[in-house]
Amino acid sequence: MAYVVTPEPIPALPVVGTADLFPVNRIFCVGRNYADHAREMGHDPDREPPFFFLKPGHALLPQGRDFPYPSSSQNVHYEFELVAAIGKGGADIRVEDALNHIYGYAVGLDMTRRDLQLQAQKLARPWEPGKAFDFSAPCSAVAPASKIGHPKKGPLWLERNGKRVQSSDLAALIWNVPEIISQLSNLFALTPGDLVFTGTPAGVGPVQRGDVLHGSVEGVGELTVSIV
Repeated sequence: MAYVVTPEPIPALPVVGTADLFPVNRIFCVGRNYADHAREMGHDPDREPPFFFLKPGHALLPQGRDFPYPSSSQNVHYEFELVAAIGKGGADIRVEDALNHIYGYAVGLDMTRRDLQLQAQKLARPWEPGKAFDFSAPCSAVAPASKIGHPKKGPLWLERNGKRVQSSDLAALIWNVPEIISQLSNLFALTPGDLVFTGTPAGVGPVQRGDVLHGSVEGVGELTVSIV
């Protein structure tokens, strides 16, 4: 049996310290998971149930590749985050079991066509044009949890052209990683290869062609992306 069209290659990320690849399936993102970011976006930071949105796996932009400024937008923003890589699938995962489903961690950018996102919100339409466009998920290599453990605290920051624009600590997450995985698995049966972007702190802002973004989560990894 053959495919009637040639399938696209499987999106993948390198695994730190190995020659192996982590295959990427879906990319889930958590909205407004730092109180300071919720406030800067005009929302109440109270601990309401988390909400999620999706990017396709082919939105992935692995470390080392440039981010092409997308058409149909004049206001594209960076949002820097810790990323959890799912290694074991499951549905209705308990909080106390959630870490057993994580293969490792990376750092990533939830690139956002802010003008299209805000327009969609105003019209009560889906976010996909603003969030799920091509190359909208730059991501570093995956560091296995067997090597680095499961980070619960530690600084994360992003610089734009050498100037610090985002700075926080993983301890400031409203919903921590096990809680995110548990809540998400109540809505979707998670599968190996899923990525979960865990939310961004305050300081999001626009990029222009020629900018260089450089971010780090202590103990996890770094990511550098040029805007072209």
